[in-house]
Parts: sequence; C-alpha cells; structure tokens
Amino acid sequence: MVLPTPLGHFSNHRYKGNDSMNNTNLTAQRLRELLHYNPTTGEFTWIVSRGNQWTKPGMPAGFKDTYGHMGIEIDGKRYLSHRLAWLYVYEKWPDHQIDHINRVRDDNRIANLRDVTGVVNLNNKGNYRNNTTGFKGVTIKNGRFVAQITVNGKCKHIGSFDTAEKASQAYQNTQKKTPLVTAGSI
Repeated sequence: MVLPTPLGHFSNHRYKGNDSMNNTNLTAQRLRELLHYNPTTGEFTWIVSRGNQWTKPGMPAGFKDTYGHMGIEIDGKRYLSHRLAWLYVYEKWPDHQIDHINRVRDDNRIANLRDVTGVVNLNNKGNYRNNTTGFKGVTIKNGRFVAQITVNGKCKHIGSFDTAEKASQAYQNTQKKTPLVTAGSI
C-alpha cells in the first residue's frame, strides 16, 4: 500500500502516468466521502481518517508538487487539487485544462479556476524567465523593441517600436483582436 505524501512534501515523480488528466474513475460522490472542499479558500481537508499520521479528520489534504500545484492522493492515485475542486463543485471532470486565472498555481478557489483549452491556458502565462524587456510578447533586436505573437503555433510579427511600452501596447491590441482558437488549433 502506498501512503499519501504529507502536505509540503513531494516525491518528484510527476504523477507517473497516473495523473488526474487521464484518471477520471474517481467520482464526485467518492471525493465527498473522503474530503471537504472550501470553495472560498480553495483548501481540501480530510473528513475521514486514512489510518496514518497525515490523514486525520479536519487535517489539510495534499502536497505541493515541484511545479507549485497542490495534489492529493486518493485510493492510491494522485490527482491535481484544482481538478478535484472542479469535480467537487460541478460533479464532473473538466473537459479541458484547468486554468488558474490569477496564475497562482496553488490558489484553488473555485472563483479562480476555469475550464479552458490548452491554447487559452497558454495565453494566460506570464513572462518567461529570460524575458529582458519585462513585457510579454516583446523582445529587443538591433536596439529596437519588437512585438510578436504566436497564433496556432506560428509566430507573427506585429512591428518594431522605439520603446518597450509601445511594443507592449501593440502586442496587447493584437492579442485582443486575435482569436485564441481557430479551426485546427486544438
């Protein structure tokens, strides 16, 4: 028997083929038998004792993985907490990916979660670590600030600007006008 990993610890295998994207055998009814979910705080707590030191009634459930997401082990399978929150509230598994609207990976309040396609989820991503301009979609080339956007896997040039702010504004304007999902992009 595999014991659940305690809160704050994670054993570095990323759900090993038994992740909650593919594991949909767990029902909302079974989830509610084991856990209580507070939609205001986004936290899960155990309802029942699971026979070990980490799962006693009223104790916080789950662990933080190496990517900053919360996860919970139930019946020997690991699930991402944001997907469990969706199941708990809507009584069905999400159709796509669960996006954290505020981009805080362990903020599992239901108001902060939405069921979106991968394209939309990627669009809610912050700057890359190696971003030198501080603006999404803006790079520096030959002393100019270049705005570009990726749509359906293809990089589109928006323009070259004197300032990073102008390039960023052009990126944001283009992003608002560009459909996130077009035929064949999912």
